Amino acid sequence: MTDQFLAHTGARVPLICGAMYPCSNAELVGAVVAAGAVGIVQPLSIVFAHRQDLRTSLRTILAQNNGGAVGFNAIVEKSSKLYEDRMRAWIDVALEEGVRFFVTALGNPRWVVDRVHAVGGVVYHDVTERKWAERALEGGVDGLICVNRRAGGHTGVRGIEELYEELAPLGVPLVAAGGIGSPEVFQRTLEMGYQAVQLGTRFIATVECTAHADYKAAILEAVEEDIVLTMRISGVPVSVIRTAYVDRVGTTAGPVVRRLLQHARFKHWVRGWYAARSVWQLGRGATRGGGYNDYWQAGKSVASINAIKAAGQVVGEFEAALSKTSSTLEPA
Repeated sequence: MTDQFLAHTGARVPLICGAMYPCSNAELVGAVVAAGAVGIVQPLSIVFAHRQDLRTSLRTILAQNNGGAVGFNAIVEKSSKLYEDRMRAWIDVALEEGVRFFVTALGNPRWVVDRVHAVGGVVYHDVTERKWAERALEGGVDGLICVNRRAGGHTGVRGIEELYEELAPLGVPLVAAGGIGSPEVFQRTLEMGYQAVQLGTRFIATVECTAHADYKAAILEAVEEDIVLTMRISGVPVSVIRTAYVDRVGTTAGPVVRRLLQHARFKHWVRGWYAARSVWQLGRGATRGGGYNDYWQAGKSVASINAIKAAGQVVGEFEAALSKTSSTLEPA
């Protein structure tokens, strides 16, 4: 049941290390690829959080291919002309370096699809419910990243099973994203019918991730009830670990901002402002200790994460669970 996803990506393991700002550093992505899974390059993280050259980073990561695959994250919302121009240039660099798997989010993916399909590549799109999935498919995408309500960062509104039942009739590969922190949950997710899974929080708590030690420790210590939704990062719900700072500033946007986010003309401007501010806030949170003045993004998978491991070890444990899944799906 994972064959189409593996054919689309070229990976050996149907697992994605999702794009995370600012936690998607080149060392982490490269380690995931080297272990046989899909590592997604997040250009904002590489260029702004880690101040590395995108082309050089891509070449280093691509050189570690060992049955894995390099993907590229393109957030395509039209929040500003400057950002859109930068994203177009970054996608050109990725295509020139040989990346052929792209994950789009937060906008119409058509222009990315046209560029990627022209060179034989594949595009998946982040969705949280059917109406967005249908629009993405109208834009020509090849598969869907199904973000459920247990995800970290920008989260969904449906449960993992509910979302699968809603999207399975669309007939494209579905990747489960949210709440998957252990090989056992991975196994059950594939048995449910998803072709692959996407992990974020589990890969923050790895040796290769450059997130601050306090951030990693908070993931190990957190339980599901510690994950709360805040509107104060980007104007839409974002899952973070509850800290004293989160309690102090609250989790809801002000009434003026809420009104502007519902306005057809002003919502893109407000989201652009939020995006610029979140680049700074999330960057501080991931690289500084304490957690009292910043945000730590995480999903409900924290409940099953109890150790910092090498990224390759995480992939290896999930790959071992894959063989068990395959045996349970064989006909009697």
